[in-house]
Amino acid sequence: MSFTETVRFALRGVAANKLRSALTMLGILIGVAAVILLVAVGNGSAQAVNDRIEALGTNTLTVTGTNRGGSGGGLTLEVADALADPVLAPDVRSVSPLATTSTTLTFEGADHEVPQFVGTRPSWFAASNSPLAAGTAFSADDEAQGRRVVVLGRTVADELFAGVDPVGRQVTAGGALFTVVGVLAAKSSTGFQDANDTAIAPLRAVREVLTGYGSLSSILVEAGDPDRVSAVQGQISTVLAQRLPTSASGSTLYRIQNAAQLLQTQSETADTFTVLLGAVAAISLLVGGIGITNIMLVTVTERTREIGIRKALGARRRTVLTQFLLEATLLSLLGGALGVAAALIGARFTIVGVHPVIVPSSVGLALGVSVAIGLFFGGLPAARAARLRPIDALRYE
Repeated sequence: MSFTETVRFALRGVAANKLRSALTMLGILIGVAAVILLVAVGNGSAQAVNDRIEALGTNTLTVTGTNRGGSGGGLTLEVADALADPVLAPDVRSVSPLATTSTTLTFEGADHEVPQFVGTRPSWFAASNSPLAAGTAFSADDEAQGRRVVVLGRTVADELFAGVDPVGRQVTAGGALFTVVGVLAAKSSTGFQDANDTAIAPLRAVREVLTGYGSLSSILVEAGDPDRVSAVQGQISTVLAQRLPTSASGSTLYRIQNAAQLLQTQSETADTFTVLLGAVAAISLLVGGIGITNIMLVTVTERTREIGIRKALGARRRTVLTQFLLEATLLSLLGGALGVAAALIGARFTIVGVHPVIVPSSVGLALGVSVAIGLFFGGLPAARAARLRPIDALRYE
């Protein structure tokens, strides 16, 4: 029997029981679609995080306290001002101290919990690459006088001022009125944290109303040249070493991270997350493979007499083996192809706040694995069919 005839018999075997074949392909479809989509979600989340970090620019550094010396690790406004020393840190362009807290903003009966209410200086807008979509940023004089003005993120503006221009209106935060002077341009988000769910106000006003005059949350330092970031890191380390004592164990009470380091850390975390998601989804492919084994074993049992007749008429063991392997592979291949189609359609939608980004290699890998599963899990039933003796098969009831 030629290979073409073997394929024809295999197709006929698949079509003989449409419901059973459809259920088998459904298992593979779910597995393949799950693998591709979950990897796409992980990749989309990683890309969103990378975009946010890169949007900060390659010339920023963030100083945070380790909290071993108390809240903020001793980062004070005096320490932040010292980082702008033109003698000790000549390559620093700007320094933006940050006092961050969470609070509820209210406007005419509507309220919204803001997880990132940030007090800082006007230099923060340029250093963090945060342009405005409406209104203006607050000024250095606003910060010096402690005026209660605020710039809202896109999410906050939409939640409190649906269909209304927020600029010029007043919101309540911590029992005090803040006048909205601007709205930030929308930023990409990860799905786990909304970058637009924020509010920015003068540092002095935030400390007076919300956070108090304790340690700062962090300090954003902008280098004058992206090529001088390493030099700036060394310069601010020198200043901090003079201003902040070490702990009893000799370790520093602060941490300095530049955008490149943050990007590397986030990329490594995202890669681990993506691999974990892919591994979880791969379990469904394994379940689909077990389903193929069960279905093919039932098929072999039902077609025992057919196998006996074919072998009695001269069909070789290899031909029977090939036919049943082809049937199992066709089921997994068709299910895999449908799974790829389902994943491509699903990737058009936002999943848990993340826009999935399909990884071409995951499509090829998932489809290849589905075919391999058909060959592997279809091997046992195919071998069982091929080993049947014609006389025993013909006697089977």
